[in-house]
Amino acid sequence: MPAELSFDDNNALGTIAAVDTSRVLINIDDSDTLTRIAVGNLIAIRGQTSHEYLIGTVEKVTRTISEEVSMPEDILQDDSIETTLSHKDLLRAVLIGTYYTVFGDRSNYFKRGADHFPKVDKPCFHIEGDNLQKFMNLLSEEMEDDAKLKLGQYSLGQDASAIASGDKFFQRHATILGSTGSGKSWAVALLLERAAKLAHPNLIVLDMHGEYAPLANDPNGYAKYMKVAGPGELGSNNDENLYLPFWLLNREEMLAILLDRSDQNAPNQSSRFSYHVQTLKQESLGRFDKQEVLETFTVDSPIPYSLQELVSRLKTDDDKVADGEYKTGEKKGQTKYANGPWSGKLTRFVARLETKISDRRYGFMFSPPDQSNEYDWLARLMQTLLGSDDEQQGIKIIDFSEVPSDVLPVVVAVFSRLLYDVQFWMNPEERTPITLVCDEAHLYLPVAENTDAVERQAVNAFERIAKEGRKYGASLLVVSQRPSDVSRTILSQCNNFLILRLTNDRDQSVVRRLLPEGMAGMVEIMPLLDTGEALLIGDSILLPTRIRLDKPDLKPASATRNFWTDWANCQPSQDGIAKAIETLRKQSRE
Repeated sequence: MPAELSFDDNNALGTIAAVDTSRVLINIDDSDTLTRIAVGNLIAIRGQTSHEYLIGTVEKVTRTISEEVSMPEDILQDDSIETTLSHKDLLRAVLIGTYYTVFGDRSNYFKRGADHFPKVDKPCFHIEGDNLQKFMNLLSEEMEDDAKLKLGQYSLGQDASAIASGDKFFQRHATILGSTGSGKSWAVALLLERAAKLAHPNLIVLDMHGEYAPLANDPNGYAKYMKVAGPGELGSNNDENLYLPFWLLNREEMLAILLDRSDQNAPNQSSRFSYHVQTLKQESLGRFDKQEVLETFTVDSPIPYSLQELVSRLKTDDDKVADGEYKTGEKKGQTKYANGPWSGKLTRFVARLETKISDRRYGFMFSPPDQSNEYDWLARLMQTLLGSDDEQQGIKIIDFSEVPSDVLPVVVAVFSRLLYDVQFWMNPEERTPITLVCDEAHLYLPVAENTDAVERQAVNAFERIAKEGRKYGASLLVVSQRPSDVSRTILSQCNNFLILRLTNDRDQSVVRRLLPEGMAGMVEIMPLLDTGEALLIGDSILLPTRIRLDKPDLKPASATRNFWTDWANCQPSQDGIAKAIETLRKQSRE
């Protein structure tokens, strides 16, 4: 098979002037050539054999102007000194891979990395025109058709599709980063749309603002929509309403919501709470006749129990006096019982628990419907969330928009931890991979030094998935407009980066540290990316490059309003304002 890429004098740039471990400096021979070169273009460097070319991407182009003094022969007799201008053209490139015209029994093969460093004075060529299109198409030829994930077009060659490995993109964790209005939501919708064409996709979107609902509610929708029940949905039998009853929370998650660790009685409250929860779960297993579970369960096992009975027992402890003990009062003839070991020490804890129970905002947790307290309810919920068959969409949109912000991290943590735990304990032969799409991750996955007790639960749960999830068929797709506010541990576990426009210096700095050393220079162009343009870097694609994403057919409800145009044409609705006030009071959308 003939070589796909061929170079002649028209493609010649110059020769290698300097080499380090990841970059080369090229001396440009023809100054006219420099006008065709731009940052991000591809170059080829002759390797050790005629069958090998090192491929690099242009990082910097410079032209240095200098003034030289001419020395005519009669300078001693002539007082005039003539000067001339000269220039030196240099190009700096980052090495990204190697192209082989012949590699063993294979032809036209490209691989990441370089087996050898280029030598000084080796010729260099510009990859353009037909060579560029052939090279771009070559990148996806090695991929199996089932693994191909088309994201858009390469900005370098508009006719060449940007195709990543779907397997590597999702199995090794990925992140989508970009400022507001850069196209993050469209990028997420595009990935979901591509996945929806597969027979059994399994992606669960943690939707913080309800913006992905159109992907399910549109007549052409391909996702299943579920919403954590708000105050207005309590008691409703709608299948879209999602409840996460209190008994799903483990000990630490429950205490993060209820326990004031500054209270001097906090250790007593924690101890007594744990004792009663374990006892109540033990009694429930007895009623459910689950003897095998009864022998091995722990206080963290998700087993239904009575919340009212828990409150009652805590109150009894708080009011109880020591059995058979009494002491003489100050006044002669009066006696009173001595306080019990927990007397008065649980008052504040019980008050906080009763406050949460009575607040309808937390009804999805503390006031679930009766069927949510059945033993088999959790299995049915997980079958819905992890199922993907002809009757059940494999892509789930979970709307957390009405969850109170003070418990949002714990609620997201409980939900995601349960999904991961099911994957962890499932027989390997029966697992289907799942991906959690963590929209607006900075809201519940903050950097370690900024976490409180509630946020720590979410960070712990997701860090565990980030570190161990790949072995159990669970991965993360982290989406955020503020990477500087997202847990470094979680971001560092991501091996694929879809980076849209980022303008904040702190965010750029975080991304720069996350990328491989040779790719850090690409960060410089992030503020210049157009809406819908992105840098795709990572294991899923052979060539880290700039791409223009395809637009999804179904768009999320995240479009930016045209303020100036709306101010010119749209009058505020007085009736709409009045209705919004009533909706606010009812805490329920019509």
